[in-house]
Amino acid sequence: MSEFINNREKLIPIYTDRITIIKQTFQDLHNGRNLDEVKAHFDAFVGSITIAEITQLQQDFAEEGSIPAGELMQIYHQHSDIFNGKIEEEPRAGRPEEQPGHPVHTFKLENREIEKLLESKLEIHLEQFIKEDSTDQIYQLIEDINLLLDIDKHYSRKENLIFPYLERYGIHGPTTNMWRINDFIRDAIKDAKKNLLHYKGGKQAVIDVLQFVIREVTGMIYKEENILFPMAIKNFTEDEWVKIAHESDEIGYCLIAPAQEWKPERKGLDEKALTEGFIKMETGILSLKQLELMLNHLPIDITFIDHDDVVRYFSHGKERIFARTKAIIGRTVQNCHPPRSVHVVEDLLRDFKAGKKDSEEFWIQFKDKYVYIRYFAVRDEDGAYIGTMEFTQNIAPIKMIDGEKRILS
Repeated sequence: MSEFINNREKLIPIYTDRITIIKQTFQDLHNGRNLDEVKAHFDAFVGSITIAEITQLQQDFAEEGSIPAGELMQIYHQHSDIFNGKIEEEPRAGRPEEQPGHPVHTFKLENREIEKLLESKLEIHLEQFIKEDSTDQIYQLIEDINLLLDIDKHYSRKENLIFPYLERYGIHGPTTNMWRINDFIRDAIKDAKKNLLHYKGGKQAVIDVLQFVIREVTGMIYKEENILFPMAIKNFTEDEWVKIAHESDEIGYCLIAPAQEWKPERKGLDEKALTEGFIKMETGILSLKQLELMLNHLPIDITFIDHDDVVRYFSHGKERIFARTKAIIGRTVQNCHPPRSVHVVEDLLRDFKAGKKDSEEFWIQFKDKYVYIRYFAVRDEDGAYIGTMEFTQNIAPIKMIDGEKRILS
């Protein structure tokens, strides 16, 4: 028995008997079967697995909901042991991802630096801390963690540049699960730093969280390089990789800078500026260029999503508060947020669409900024919901205003 999936106009057979056996290994783990027994069963009856099968497997579980999300994530952790050395590598002519500057090449360089940080510093200093929790050992661990906090840039590029394109190809399971794990890792690193900065003898708590960080970061590197990146390479066009490389600078890099700018032999992109034209509005006429420059010069960040929750536009000023990349255009706003905060977005949009609210506002401390975030339901002249506009502004300088400043003063 076999079914076919359309992979960039090429029909690839996915054998349902194999998928059934592979899915059963996950069910066995869910039912409490010993990991070694499950691995032996997989080796005996399956032996190896392809990226396409892993994609379908995660997609099926995500859609079926037969295993709770929290438990499924724990099982995904264990599948690294089961699939280790069993993933079939597909030949790829020329392998552009090995060229310096290609996004995958940069991701892998970062992974080597992360491994070096874990192995030559964090693991050694943790062993020393286990033997003696002196002030010197605590300071060394804090220094290591400060370096490891840079991993947020690595994960942010993955979430905001790789995940959106995978979702365009209908691949959702790996992105959702990886984002959850990324968040757990981020939180654990922050918790470790907090415990060490305020250390009062809770030695085991520090050990537990740092061992978790080392284990999960190492596991994530394996998942990226053996599942996520091959999956992306298999699906993305060269043009899409060029766009990802071009937009990576906005988010930044982890521990290193790219080896060089990636320039494939055939770029194939239309990089011309906006086609000149004019937009006639009720209160005036502007060229497209004037309109774009005007919006980008506003002292606020603007994002607009349509009535289907799809991101259609964001302004691109010199100092954006939160990173935005062009990859989010055409993506649902739910998939632009971490899974743990999606329900807040959906509740807000539900109220806007139902007419229960016309606006909502929040204010948060973010790094050195005091950020005022406002959402407005956009409605037409008949009151029909058209979309939602987000305004984000750093109001820290405004809060400092006192007295008066007249035009001529």
